[in-house]
Amino acid sequence: RKNTKRVPSFRKLLRTSKIKLDNKLKNKQYKQQSAAKKYRKEQKKLREAVRDAISRKPFPLEECKKKQVAEKREEEEEDALPLDMMDEDDLKLMEDLAQKASFLTRDLSSDEPVHVKKRKHENVIDKYEKVPRRMQTEPEKELIHLLPIKDKGGIIPQTMEKPVLNVAQDEEEDTEEMEEAEDFNEEPLPVLTPEEMAAQRRQKLQERKVHIAALASAILSEPDNNIKKLKELRAMLMEQDPNVAVIVRKLVMVSLMEIFKDIVPSYKIRPLTEAEKATKVKKETQKLREFEEGLVSQYKFYLENLEQTIKDWKQRKLKKSNVISLKAYKGLAEIAVKCLCELLVALPHFNFHNNIIVLIVPLMNDASKMISELCFEAVKKLFKQDKLGYASLGVVKVISGLVRGRNYDVRPEVLKVFLHLRIKEVELQKDAEDIAPKKKFMTYKEKRKNLSRMQRKWKKAEEKLERELLEAEASESKEKKLKLHTETLNIVFVTYFRILKKAQKSPLLPAVLEGLAKFAHLINVEFFDDLLIVLHSLIASGGLSYRESLHCILSAFHILSGQGDVLNIDPMKFYTHLYKTLFSLHAGRTNDDIGIVLQCLDAMFAKRRKQVSQQRALAFLKRLSMLALHVLPNSSVGILATNRVLMQTFPKMDLLLDNESQGSGVYLPELDEPEHCNAQNTALWELHLLQRHYHPTVQKFAAHLIVGAPTEGSGALSLDLSQRPATELFEAYSTRGMTFNPPVASVTPRRKDTFSQTTDSFIDEELNKQLQQHISETVVHKPLDFAKHLKESSLS
Repeated sequence: RKNTKRVPSFRKLLRTSKIKLDNKLKNKQYKQQSAAKKYRKEQKKLREAVRDAISRKPFPLEECKKKQVAEKREEEEEDALPLDMMDEDDLKLMEDLAQKASFLTRDLSSDEPVHVKKRKHENVIDKYEKVPRRMQTEPEKELIHLLPIKDKGGIIPQTMEKPVLNVAQDEEEDTEEMEEAEDFNEEPLPVLTPEEMAAQRRQKLQERKVHIAALASAILSEPDNNIKKLKELRAMLMEQDPNVAVIVRKLVMVSLMEIFKDIVPSYKIRPLTEAEKATKVKKETQKLREFEEGLVSQYKFYLENLEQTIKDWKQRKLKKSNVISLKAYKGLAEIAVKCLCELLVALPHFNFHNNIIVLIVPLMNDASKMISELCFEAVKKLFKQDKLGYASLGVVKVISGLVRGRNYDVRPEVLKVFLHLRIKEVELQKDAEDIAPKKKFMTYKEKRKNLSRMQRKWKKAEEKLERELLEAEASESKEKKLKLHTETLNIVFVTYFRILKKAQKSPLLPAVLEGLAKFAHLINVEFFDDLLIVLHSLIASGGLSYRESLHCILSAFHILSGQGDVLNIDPMKFYTHLYKTLFSLHAGRTNDDIGIVLQCLDAMFAKRRKQVSQQRALAFLKRLSMLALHVLPNSSVGILATNRVLMQTFPKMDLLLDNESQGSGVYLPELDEPEHCNAQNTALWELHLLQRHYHPTVQKFAAHLIVGAPTEGSGALSLDLSQRPATELFEAYSTRGMTFNPPVASVTPRRKDTFSQTTDSFIDEELNKQLQQHISETVVHKPLDFAKHLKESSLS
């Protein structure tokens, strides 16, 4: 029989009045509220009953009488006659005696006084009877509701008792197992020899290596299907065997790093939105989503493990398991830093790159030299390969925050990293869009006016395609690159200016001046006057070393040679200071400062030739020639190349090639003012000494300068020397690697003739015969007596 009751249709519900529906809803809510009230009342009554039961303590019953007294009473009761067999007179007498109780009729076993009333006993019993009793009831059995059965009569609910575990039996089994384990542990372990222990360790290590290799090869062969094996491999970072824990963890760290470098896609994976998760997609798309999600989560956990390893080493923490010693933690931390550095350089586009930067940059200031150098090299590589500027901007922001947060107490190398930034141009003007205007599409009116209907249709399709190509273009536009470079350089200059303003005595000052010297041509014109004043005040203070002062001079001339051409500033003070500093340079092996001097001279004379007087150029030419006599050959080559540029740039330099004086005055070599030392009254006699220099390239330059540095003819230099700048020649002829450029030619040793060949041609025949006879005779060794002549003189 079918169930005739049906669910009301939507149309029927529409026909139902709104008042009826509201009443139904109210009745339903009222029932729910009344049921809730009823339940709350029952709970309240139950709580009150429990509270009353706890407050009422049962009074103790009257102490039980001794067994002997009880036995006597039983005997007396047996001996006594029943009341129905007694006479009425006897019964009345007994009742009267009972009212006049004395110590004869009193129960002697009781300690109570005579006047105690009978009510007291009744009260004790009544109170005890009123206390609720606890009945031993069976525990209610929990029921499991099963699927109901439906038959003709209707739905029959099905239930089943929940099986109750025998707790006592389980506890007994557990105790038995513990006892067996204790008995097993009590057995002494076999004592292994050192050779057996080493063999056992090698075997364990080989098994772990094979397992790591198998997991890694499976992941690399099919990353989509075996992404779960990444978790298994990452779990080996928690290796607990103390014999192989350190090596296994190192191997797993490096293996995971190489795996991630291979399987990570060339794009950043973003988390899916709720709408994207709810939509149905193809199986391939769902598989790709699962792979990406698993890859990002495992990569995140891996980075967290590396970070925790470094933190444990920095805080000198030991884990509870004590599997790895503190000394071994340093090796683990170094491997973790290497992995982070590799990922920083190899995956700058992927997720969590900023987190890696935040980890690596503070380690550049670490006390451990090895770890700090690893981080320096990684950041340098990142700067060199970062073409767009996203990663560089992130690193520069973190470094700036680190320097400011540590109150400028960081290593100078941290700021020297800025020198490796690939920034050659920035947005110097606000109207940069006018320089490179964007491509404009035709408006509707222009199309209507100039094109036919068919042409408009084609033009519309063409513009749509161009827009899509612009959106899908992988390479970033030049404007975006310039914007990133501008923002990066602004942060760099803010860091530099803070140090110049607040920490002028900091050891970071040389790095700041070196950075300003490199990026000075990119500084905004508004800061030029203030910056030049600061640089001059630093030089005039006298607290700088000659290397730092050279960087100040170079920064000033970079500023003036770029956008500073429009400024009417005479940097005579900087010329004077460089002229004074030339004789303070190191002439030994550490002569790297000559390279900075050559850059300064190039900016001061070659790029500002119109602003330099003849007296100044003559004074510098003479002092540089004197300096070339005292420095290493590569420095001499660079200085002579600079002198060649001076002689070709300023036409009257050949005055110093003549020994006749020009004008009045005497040359004052010790005077530190190039304008007033009368350099026109001296000669370049140093070139004659340099012509006899042991280095062939120095000899060539000296001979070339003596004849007036001609560009053509017999006295001209070869193209290899004439077309290279001074700084490049200085590096090319450097003896830093203990090599001589050009290499010294090997000398073949002369063959020495034997004595017999020479004697035959120069000695007489008779003398030759005597020599041959003396050689052929056998030599008889006789004892030597050095005091023979003394003995003879004493006898005589």
